[in-house]
Amino acid sequence: MTVPVMQKAAGMPDKKTAPIDAGTVSVALTDVSMRFGDKTVLKGVDLEVTTGQFVALVGPSGAGKSTLLRLINGSHRPNGGALSVLGVNPATCGRGALQRLRTRVGFVFQQFGLVGRLSAMENVLMGALGSLRMPRYGISSYPRELRERAVANLDRVGLLDERYQRCDTLSGGQQQRVAIARTLMQEAELVLADEPVASLDPNASVSVLQTLKKLSAEDGFTVICSLHQVELALAVSDRVVAVRNGAFVHDALTADTTEEQIRAVYQQAKRA
Repeated sequence: MTVPVMQKAAGMPDKKTAPIDAGTVSVALTDVSMRFGDKTVLKGVDLEVTTGQFVALVGPSGAGKSTLLRLINGSHRPNGGALSVLGVNPATCGRGALQRLRTRVGFVFQQFGLVGRLSAMENVLMGALGSLRMPRYGISSYPRELRERAVANLDRVGLLDERYQRCDTLSGGQQQRVAIARTLMQEAELVLADEPVASLDPNASVSVLQTLKKLSAEDGFTVICSLHQVELALAVSDRVVAVRNGAFVHDALTADTTEEQIRAVYQQAKRA
């Protein structure tokens, strides 16, 4: 089986003819390349993600998915090309501007990124620290309005009853939902999720991704989520972008994408 020729998602503007509208495009990459020493990780990639879209980023390990997410949130700076993230180029931001951008961009990690000894409630409240001037210690040190929002966000991810439970006593799926609730506290306009269900069992994986999809649809934030599970990617996403060897080899709406097309990306990588 051959890898399909890269497809463009229906309705996406042609970058050569259509200007980027900051009101409808959350992320735009034009001819972006990234190297680490002599190794080229991304090879002149182009991507435009419409506001509110849920994009599944798939491809074999080492294809460049995590690097792409870290370029978008400004953790890496590209060696070439141009970026626009919520109307800002993270590669040219000073420290203050980058911090402000990151308050608008949530990040959901594979290993949750929680403080295990703290309760779910306090971990969620930490998502609001970017809006506060002083460090906070303990739930009662946060303003009442934020405490009420934290409770509401834990309720939205189905963990209201576990709000005072230590995070290191929660299951993996529950911990990832705490991480999602923390992102809701941030009121992020863009959420980047790097293999968020890689360490979870199948049932928990489905629950976490369905929760993220539901919240994205309700609140209108954009999601770019890297995944290895092809079936899950096709079940929750609006659009699938496949990466192999640092290049995009498939980019289409999920409705126009088949499981065979995506599995072919992995099969070709094994032969390379």
